[in-house]
Amino acid sequence: MRTYDIQKIMQYLPHRYPFLLIDRVETIVPGEKIIALKNVTINEPFFQGHFPGMPVMPGVIILEAMGQAGGVMVYESLNEQKEGNLVFLTGIDKARFRKPVVPGDQLVFELKLLKKRAKLIRMAGVATVDGVRVAEAEIMASYGEKA
Repeated sequence: MRTYDIQKIMQYLPHRYPFLLIDRVETIVPGEKIIALKNVTINEPFFQGHFPGMPVMPGVIILEAMGQAGGVMVYESLNEQKEGNLVFLTGIDKARFRKPVVPGDQLVFELKLLKKRAKLIRMAGVATVDGVRVAEAEIMASYGEKA
């Protein structure tokens, strides 16, 4: 098991502000699971318009953050050369949103590898705040060389 700070995460993901959406990896077991954190603050750019006077984190942003956490796990799980490979989100199934996420919340993403075949990966993800499930989805990804 390993932990990663933001500097290490930025070595794995090409995303940068304002679209780097995970802050820390608490646990990673390559080829099995990852637990990652996102500290939600009022300074997030999407809160300006979603919604004025009642800030709620958009569900698609929660799913993107979940996918980024999964991307770190996939990248760490590659057996072949990692340099030059990117992980791409290819699909989302069974997405459900259970409770609004608001400024001050800390999202905890837990993803488990369900299936890996060739360059395609399927993961089951759950997002919680204070131990309460706020979202879940199955995420599909693929990896390949940078264009």
